[in-house]
Amino acid sequence: MGGHPYDHRRLGRELDLFDTDPLMGAGLPYWLPDGAVVRHVLEEYVRRVERAAGYRHVYSPVLGKRELYEISGHWDHYRDDMFPPMRLGGEEVVLRPSLCPHHALIYRSRSHSYRELPLRVAELGGMCRSEPSGVLGGLTRVRSIQLNDAHIFCTPEQAVAEARGALDLIRRAYDDLGIRAARYRLSLPGDSGKYVADPALWRRATALLEEALDGVDHDRVEGEAAFYGPKIDVQITDPAGRESTLSTVQIDFHQPERFDLHYTGPDGNRHRPVMVHRSVIGSVERAVAQLVETHGGAFPVWLAPVQLVVLPVGEAQEERAVEVVRRAEARGIRADLSGPGDGTLAARVRAARLVPYQAVIGELEAGAGRAAVRLRDGRRPGAVPVGELLERIGARAGDRGAELWAAA
Repeated sequence: MGGHPYDHRRLGRELDLFDTDPLMGAGLPYWLPDGAVVRHVLEEYVRRVERAAGYRHVYSPVLGKRELYEISGHWDHYRDDMFPPMRLGGEEVVLRPSLCPHHALIYRSRSHSYRELPLRVAELGGMCRSEPSGVLGGLTRVRSIQLNDAHIFCTPEQAVAEARGALDLIRRAYDDLGIRAARYRLSLPGDSGKYVADPALWRRATALLEEALDGVDHDRVEGEAAFYGPKIDVQITDPAGRESTLSTVQIDFHQPERFDLHYTGPDGNRHRPVMVHRSVIGSVERAVAQLVETHGGAFPVWLAPVQLVVLPVGEAQEERAVEVVRRAEARGIRADLSGPGDGTLAARVRAARLVPYQAVIGELEAGAGRAAVRLRDGRRPGAVPVGELLERIGARAGDRGAELWAAA
């Protein structure tokens, strides 16, 4: 267990976001209701951003035949990180370690013209990796992963622009989430035999990624590439200074060749597309871990599991408080009731210290249709009409603003 007060493994359990059980197994955390809210809101945010950027979303199964991964190259180059095959009738199937082979098959299932390209296929999909038990921890290293993944099928001439577009999406998401990139890394192959042996492929893909990184400070690191091609890794650090990769952009000539992907060019002939892999927030698990540690559990309004807690001073105000909760929920605001049965008012206020907004309703407020507002940062704007309070919260959640109580 980490020693930093914002270590997500400790804080995530204290805040009832996630937990584990030996019967489920190491590296297989489950999400509690508040953690599930954060995950759901994060996933919906990513889908909206991707849709606006021209991506189309798909679903594909978490299983595939062993033959699929033999074609993609995962079986030869990535087998140690995959779970063992399972017998299914006369076939062997495996839990997928990656989504790209499935997306290659989705592309291959239809004919394509150059006029359709770039074709951007996205999925928030499950995959499994056989991580050693010694490296598992919290949400950052898990065996069952929900990945924000996408594959762009494009012409060679479009690859650099698509890689730059992916980097722009990553920067926008980090701004919205309050995450800071520690550095950008151009990850290249090393001397290991785990990489595809095609020097011309590596030179070509590396040159395109270097062009996409033009003007962006970055480090070149050998031995960190994907087995099929180089990648841009966006590195983050936790409060203890440990570095990890959250987001990636990759250019792949290998799998289009292996799956015999093609499109019809303006000359009427078949041409090979380039496959740009990219992940805006990486795995949902690692993204939430970073958010917990970045914000110390005090999530931005739009991500907070509970955005408003309503606190009636006494039993006489509970009916009015329930009405406020219902009005908030009707507006899409996540609200909870904390009544006298949960303890003294002071204790209830302390228990809700990470909730962005607290609405205290005493006798005077109940009679006037108001609420005495307390903000997470300690400010007390005073008694305001309930409608105004809900409008302010809705506005902050809608624009993903950081300021809890902007000047009217």
